[in-house]
Amino acid sequence: MFRVAGIGLGSLGVLECRLLNELEGVRVVAGVDPADEVRERFADEFDVLTYETTAELLDAEFLDAMTIASPHTKHFDQALAALDADLHVHLEKPMVTDLGGARVLIDRADERGLTLAVGYQRHFDPRFHELRRVVDSGRIGDPHMVVCHLEQEWIRWTKDEWRGDPSLSGGGQLYDSGSHLLDAMLWVTRSKPVTVAAAVDHRGHDVDVNAALAVVLDRDGDRLTASVGVSGDGQSVPDPGESLRVIGTEGMVAFDGETIEVTEGGTTYTATPPTPGFEELTRKKLRNFVDAARDEADLAIPAEDALRVTALTEAAYESATTGRRVNVDGDA
Repeated sequence: MFRVAGIGLGSLGVLECRLLNELEGVRVVAGVDPADEVRERFADEFDVLTYETTAELLDAEFLDAMTIASPHTKHFDQALAALDADLHVHLEKPMVTDLGGARVLIDRADERGLTLAVGYQRHFDPRFHELRRVVDSGRIGDPHMVVCHLEQEWIRWTKDEWRGDPSLSGGGQLYDSGSHLLDAMLWVTRSKPVTVAAAVDHRGHDVDVNAALAVVLDRDGDRLTASVGVSGDGQSVPDPGESLRVIGTEGMVAFDGETIEVTEGGTTYTATPPTPGFEELTRKKLRNFVDAARDEADLAIPAEDALRVTALTEAAYESATTGRRVNVDGDA
């Protein structure tokens, strides 16, 4: 039996534990959360012991893995404790809110031969797979420009919760839903961030609401110029509205949130792939994590991808603070 504990028992943490329990040979055996009432609900639903801290859990339970869906700034300490206890770790995004911490976790997992995954579910979304396939196919020639955006009615619902507290969130919409957009941009184009110039707007809140990034990317020695816009005061509820367009020397491929459009040789083709549900994507990423931990599959959401997102986000915040273009150190 593959024994898992859930850390952070909010709505996402509970969903992940439910889905893990549905996997063959997997059992959620414990949960951790600082809130008494949250632990009580979890214990009632899953019929397991719960703990207030990760340290208490590790002292009491025999485990194979942890899934962590706690506030962002808690990720590093909780993941490091799990890895030091020789547990596989699935971390919700963002991986951590400090680039040095990301490197520490990756090194520790490598040293101990453990799986360290980060929950970027767009790696399992057929729409983003198709974007990546088209770019890889050469149909649009050599990609050289990326334009993408994400908007969501976010700050209205988060300003009075932990995501609105920078000591817990590490930042605002750029670090929250915006993290998915940055990951998708890098993953679809198979690129690494090199430099970034950014502006952010808190709109009177304690965390950033809007962010605009001008990024230079490297794709195996070729340069791409990218424009990224993220807004946490948009109109899309509950799912974010987003778009991603990759322009190449011979055409372009674009996704507007529903339709994929490919232009090549003066002709435009469109397709509307099925839109997977959030629960379906979450199930896929958790199944891949467990299979990878069992050496039965390659990990589709490696921590090295997440490190590049953290590196780009941290550099963007530095650029917005200093008013200067900043080099991105995104190597693991």
